[in-house]
Amino acid sequence: MKPRSGPEEAQPPASDIRVFASSCSMHGLGHVFGPGGPTARRGLWTAAVLLALATLLYQVAGRVRYYGEFHHETALEERESRRLTFPAVTLCNINPLRRSRLTPNDLHWAGPALLGLEPAEHAAYLRALGRPPAPPGFMPSPTFDVARLYARAGHALEDMLLACRYRGWPCGPENFTTVFTRMGQCYTFNSGAEGAELLTTPKGGAGSGLQVMLDVQQDEYLPMWRDTEETPFEVGIRVQIHSQEEPPLIDQLGFGAAPGYQTFVSCQKQQASSLLSFLPPPWGDCSSVSLDPDFEPEPSGPLGAPSPSPGPSPPYSLIGCRLACESRYVARKCGCRMMHMPGGAPVCSPHQYKDCAHPALDAMLRKDACTCPNPCTSTRYAKELSMVRMPSCAAARYLARKHNRSEAYIVENVLMLDIFFEALNYKTVEQKKAYEMSELLGDIGGQMGLFVGASLLTVLEILDYLCEVFRDRVLGYFWNRKRSQRHSSANLLQEGLGSHRTPVPHLSLGPRPPTPPCAITKTLSSSQRTCYLVTRL
Repeated sequence: MKPRSGPEEAQPPASDIRVFASSCSMHGLGHVFGPGGPTARRGLWTAAVLLALATLLYQVAGRVRYYGEFHHETALEERESRRLTFPAVTLCNINPLRRSRLTPNDLHWAGPALLGLEPAEHAAYLRALGRPPAPPGFMPSPTFDVARLYARAGHALEDMLLACRYRGWPCGPENFTTVFTRMGQCYTFNSGAEGAELLTTPKGGAGSGLQVMLDVQQDEYLPMWRDTEETPFEVGIRVQIHSQEEPPLIDQLGFGAAPGYQTFVSCQKQQASSLLSFLPPPWGDCSSVSLDPDFEPEPSGPLGAPSPSPGPSPPYSLIGCRLACESRYVARKCGCRMMHMPGGAPVCSPHQYKDCAHPALDAMLRKDACTCPNPCTSTRYAKELSMVRMPSCAAARYLARKHNRSEAYIVENVLMLDIFFEALNYKTVEQKKAYEMSELLGDIGGQMGLFVGASLLTVLEILDYLCEVFRDRVLGYFWNRKRSQRHSSANLLQEGLGSHRTPVPHLSLGPRPPTPPCAITKTLSSSQRTCYLVTRL
């Protein structure tokens, strides 16, 4: 007698969408996948849920697209301070070289490039300078350094500076730093070079800043020989007020101070000096990485901003980037740099100045070949200038006696410069991100709650449901297939063994004990979504 097998029941689906919809926290799914057949009410709920999902996806796509555009907004704020750092002040005499310091050797090397002189005109030019002509058998030096020429023949600050006071305290040439610009040798007050402590001021108004009296030394001005681009027609001092983080560009950004006048310069931080803070890409186009003027790109590549310097370097500034770009361009074209340019390339000779450096730099400026982003932070100073005549008749007599000069010389050569803060308040102009990631997530969450009544936990429920479906439908299919293959192999093996077995007669006449039937049990999981069939043999 064969053992009776238990009744086999069909395995239910691995995951029930109706059970999930009835327990999901997303609004509307219970009405769409509820029990029963298709009805008009279920169709309306389905259309409403689909419309809400479409609107949600449209709104979310718009918010994500807006976030990807990286908008920014500018905030303007006025602040007050008890103490402000005094800016750097760069001074340059408009006359680059002193006539008393020029030699025949200087004219031989630098006359054609810097003064526009032909060799046959050197003797006449020396007579105009009041100097004896070159002696017979004159031999020029084998080499010539333009930077040394300007350092030797340029106006010395010790000779120009007649008086200096900062906040009522005396100052002198030791408080200035020598710097080379396109105008020659210049001097910067409060530069902060070599780790020097920056000067500050606790109040505004005249007398609370820098006061200097300068002698422009008109008797040292070079004679006018012919009209060239480098020929100065003015007399006086060029001044630039800038932050310590950026080098001076005094030939383009400086203002003039004339002899015979006292010039008051009011740095109005309320309107003038603003701390500008810009955002880096992708919200903005600013940069805070300093540049290396010695970096050489591929010769065929476009001339953009120089690459970051691998070592310690000064803070990034727009003017510094332009100077580094110009230095790199001239060094690539001419194999040297001009004396005011940064970098490690050798200084151009006078012939290289005339034949290559000046034409290359002028062509580059016309093409505007440098691409320099705005600095992420910068300090700018706006200025208000006012002037009064000086000296008075009484002051002229006093200054003439004090400096052993004539009154006419004092009137034609002496000037006063008074630079101060009008007030200690200043403005900050700051760029901010118009749309943060937190705002994007808040908008998406609000759209989900408004249209489908969902939240982040609802998304996790849907993901959990999809994982269970994948596990039961896909992986369960392969598991069942492997199990059926193993059972088929075991049945074939048992049939093969049974065909070769020899029957043995029973010696006992008693009844044979019955064989227990195979027990089949069906277990339902606690989640009521997955059914498991357990067969016990």
